Amino acid sequence: MPRSLKRFDEFYRFLASKRLAVILFLLICLSLVPGTLAESDFRVGVLSRILFGCLGLNLLLCTARRLRTLPRPVLVLHLGTMVIIVGMVASSFGYVATVNIYEGSAVDAAYRWDREEDTPLGLQLGVREIHKDYYPVAVKVGVLRGEEKFGLFELRTGQYFSLGPYSIRADSLDVPSETLKLSIHQGDRLIGATDTSAAATLPPDFPYTFKLVGYKDPVVSRAWVDLELANSGGVIAAGTSEVNGPFHWEGLSYYCTLIDSDDYGNDFAGIQIVKDPGRPVVFAGFAVVMAGCLLWAREKFSVRRK
Repeated sequence: MPRSLKRFDEFYRFLASKRLAVILFLLICLSLVPGTLAESDFRVGVLSRILFGCLGLNLLLCTARRLRTLPRPVLVLHLGTMVIIVGMVASSFGYVATVNIYEGSAVDAAYRWDREEDTPLGLQLGVREIHKDYYPVAVKVGVLRGEEKFGLFELRTGQYFSLGPYSIRADSLDVPSETLKLSIHQGDRLIGATDTSAAATLPPDFPYTFKLVGYKDPVVSRAWVDLELANSGGVIAAGTSEVNGPFHWEGLSYYCTLIDSDDYGNDFAGIQIVKDPGRPVVFAGFAVVMAGCLLWAREKFSVRRK
């Protein structure tokens, strides 16, 4: 064999070797350590992208070199792993941006963490409305009959107390206005509703009124926002977003990661905008790897039965 071909063959064998795979794994781990220890947003850097690409090439050459000898489940596992690596490299070209938006307002820029600067969104991102659900709240309800104090009841929202032939349900507490909504039942029949601000849809001869005497600070069980995307022509997309249920539009995912109020009581939502082009590829790779594992288990089980 000519000397040049021999060197090429040696270089090819090294690129497809397990030794190179181990070296690349170690280098990838070392390249990711600074990002995991940093307090700032973690991002896969250029060096890590190159190393992941080299690992994918190593696995591809290793598979090609041993194509005729590798068992079928191993070939499927190799294919799935290569698809995952491709997806990871693609994901590293995405970005994360964040912005706080007041309820009823919109913004046209967000802070890009990869660039460390505010970047135009190319459209208007607005929070139309903020919604909150609460765990049952402990409340104290005072009952008046005319001007006379009739009773005091302690319960949680969603529970009932009795007033003679009536059953009173504490439906929900509106925290900003400190108003408790109640529904009134007589037997199995709903006869009307009222609240502690004296608004009521009850028969005129209903003898009682209610006052909210006290309550414990409620704990939010779920929070979500209504989002709008608009340009100069008007609204182009709308949907809801929460922590584990983002709003998706044209390759971007809009997560609601925070709901809070400023010192003046104005509600705002923290929105995280994520572009992750490799996400579907990574999930496809996981599916292929799972298929390889099932194929391997099936063949092992078949051999043992024989």
